[in-house]
Amino acid sequence: MQTKRFGFFALLLAFTLSGSAFGTDESHDEHDHHEAHGEKSIKEQIDEVKDHHLKDSHSFHLWGDHANGTSVEFPLPIILWDGQLHTFMSSAFHHAENGVVESKGSYFRLYHSKIFSTDAEGHINYDEEHKVANDRPIDFSITKTVFGTILVILLMLWMFGGTAKRYKNDLVPRGFSRFLEPLIILVRDDIARPNIGEKHYKRFMPYLLTVFFFIWIANLIGQTPLGFNITGNIAVTLGLALITFFITQFSGKKDYWQHIFWMPGVPYLMRVVLMPIELLGLFVKPFSLMIRLYANILAGHVVIMSIIGLIFIFSAWGAKGAFFGLTFFLSIIELLVAFLQAYIFTMLSALYFGSAVEEHDHH
Repeated sequence: MQTKRFGFFALLLAFTLSGSAFGTDESHDEHDHHEAHGEKSIKEQIDEVKDHHLKDSHSFHLWGDHANGTSVEFPLPIILWDGQLHTFMSSAFHHAENGVVESKGSYFRLYHSKIFSTDAEGHINYDEEHKVANDRPIDFSITKTVFGTILVILLMLWMFGGTAKRYKNDLVPRGFSRFLEPLIILVRDDIARPNIGEKHYKRFMPYLLTVFFFIWIANLIGQTPLGFNITGNIAVTLGLALITFFITQFSGKKDYWQHIFWMPGVPYLMRVVLMPIELLGLFVKPFSLMIRLYANILAGHVVIMSIIGLIFIFSAWGAKGAFFGLTFFLSIIELLVAFLQAYIFTMLSALYFGSAVEEHDHH
């Protein structure tokens, strides 16, 4: 039962980290938009759209511009704690005077991507190092990343819940189960069994299936124009990498720890030299998992968004057509990358689990 909770624990940790511990990264400050004047250049507009898609925020920007009051957004809930609970929608920042929201006698302002406690006028104070000195409430808000994570979880529950019900009555896959079954077999026979071993692979299947489908579906949703960039958020990839790290360490057997701290069959002097290197490797592995997924997904989004921006910069129709074709081609490639990154993360996790539970014969 404990291993079956690994998958949802990973999603829960990623959800928590992306929503609170790392805060949010808004692409705009409401007060700054009210003070903006004049028309923006096409490059500035492209940068705003790119930032809004890549960065996390408290709302989904659909169309329009804040500067002239034509912006249309889908707000998300703000949940703050500063000794008492404050809840309101993110649209309150846009409609309030000076961008200051009052709740239960406290005042809050969205300033440079973060929510600060302030006074009724929205004053922001700075310390000697020119850093904001205002207090920050604990932020549990539902941001775009958190909303997307919840959406992926609900999709997975619907997909696998329906598949499990069908298999109770009929072992022959039907409907959507025909699509899921080959992928489940792929994770089991091509990832779990060869890398973990026949004896132990079943213990880790719930987590491997969860992380594979979570990353894949999140990557696919990120290809839509809805503004999701779930796995391009380093807090999410850190949460998933930490879960792999903890499962590996807690599953490690005697041989696993012996090969880290006191390698058998190696001269004693070399054991002393190799031990810190192996210890460093314990942390390098999850770090590489985190960076690989984050950097690949983020880079793909940046490249596609940049090429789309070139369509609006160049006036020649031939150039527009060329950039449109290149964007279409790269979008197809990104669909492959979405699957490949899920496969690689799951494969490496299985390799780490296999090294932890492997039993060695020492002579």
